[in-house]
Amino acid sequence: VQLQASGGGLVQAGESLRVRCVMSGGTFSDYHMAWFRLAPGKVRKYVASINKGGSPYYSDSVKGRFSISRDIAKKTVYLQMNSLKPEDTAVYICNSYVGGTGFWGQGTLVTVSS
Repeated sequence: VQLQASGGGLVQAGESLRVRCVMSGGTFSDYHMAWFRLAPGKVRKYVASINKGGSPYYSDSVKGRFSISRDIAKKTVYLQMNSLKPEDTAVYICNSYVGGTGFWGQGTLVTVSS
């Protein structure tokens, strides 16, 4: 399984951005998908996930502002980020997991200026 994240960029506080992660080499519908983020000088943290059944889950820090979704036909998971804050600045990293086995993508950088 390989995960390719894209869509990051530089935005101003209050703006929106959508990042995506495309899976190759696996059966997308078999996997739970998640987004984590790694901010400068901090540890990697969970952001959001969507399980095989399509149910979304969010960390408290992004609940109400971010939305995770997927397109099974395109083998893609999206993270729609609204009302972005400078503290959302991080490398956003895609993860897929099932049955104790997980895979990580390389991440895409999101920078939010104040």
